[in-house]
This record gives sequence, C-alpha cells and structure tokens, in this order.
Amino acid sequence: MAVATMLPSAAPMIRTYCEIADTARIKGEAVVHPLILVAGYLSVWLAASAVFAALTLIVHALASSVQMLDPVVGATGAAALLVAGLYQFSGLKQACLTKCKSPFSILFSNWSARPGRIFRLGIEQGVWCLGCCWALMLVMFAVGVMNVFWLALIGLFTLIEKQTAGRLPTRLAGAILLVWATALLVVSA
Repeated sequence: MAVATMLPSAAPMIRTYCEIADTARIKGEAVVHPLILVAGYLSVWLAASAVFAALTLIVHALASSVQMLDPVVGATGAAALLVAGLYQFSGLKQACLTKCKSPFSILFSNWSARPGRIFRLGIEQGVWCLGCCWALMLVMFAVGVMNVFWLALIGLFTLIEKQTAGRLPTRLAGAILLVWATALLVVSA
C-alpha cells in the first residue's frame, strides 16, 4: 500500500538525480544507476509498510475477517483523521516537505560514484518522504485499508503536494481531514 502510493511522488527526486547523473556522464565521470537510489528510497517505504501492516493487524485484532478491510469507524477512525489533519499543519511536516520538494541540494552535495553512498542517499530521501507523508497513510484506516480509490487519491495528492510551490494543498488537506474527523465523531456519537 505505502510503496504503491509513494513511489510516484518520488518522481521529482528521481528526475533530479537523473539530470545530475547526465551532467556527470557528459563530463566523463562515473555514475551510479538511478535504480540504486530508488532501491534505497523504497527500502524505507518497505520498512514503513511492515509497520503499517502490523498496525493494521493490531487495530483489527478484534474484528472478524469479514471486517478486516472495512473502514475503522467511530473514535478510532476519527483519531486517525485527526492525527493526519493536525500533522498537515506541523513544522515537522513542512520541514520534511521542503526536503522532498527540493532534493537538488541534497543530491548534488552528496553526489558519489559509489553505489553504497547513493543507496544511503536514497534512504535519506525516503526518510524525508516518510516524515512528510506517514500521517496521510493513517487516513487509510478511516477509509478502508485496501481501498484502491483512496490509495490512488492519496498518491496523487502527495505528488501534487510535492510539485506545488505554496502550502495551500497541505493546509487544505489538513482542514478537510479535521472537519472529516469532527463529522465522524458527531455521526458516531
């Protein structure tokens, strides 16, 4: 779930790396294939996916197997939406989003022809991305863990968020999530 949602939003990082690599290649410098960077990035999201899967099992431990993929309702679903909504306004979210939006300085200053360093660079970018987007993954608990529509929508949103210059998409999403959490609490009370 997390890997499929987040890989498309890594496009700016991958594109930037490829541009730097093309320049280095033209200069005759050794270049590490971009898939090494992507592998480092994906390793972070695979680890996060394992954590999200464990959380899913814990949340649904008391639910029947029929309810396993259903949305979490009531206070639990509202709590997931509340955390995700509040995080959209946090300084940590903004710091991580800034690193995700502008990977050039990190990629350029840490450039290397050694695969291990590029893999670690992918891990570093993956951690920034995880810091930016982990709370949005909590929304999946409120809409249904394997809801393909919401997976695609969150993936599209993260791509838009990383491509947009201002904070408007981030704040708008935060406001929507907070209103949604409130509405879910009112309806389930």
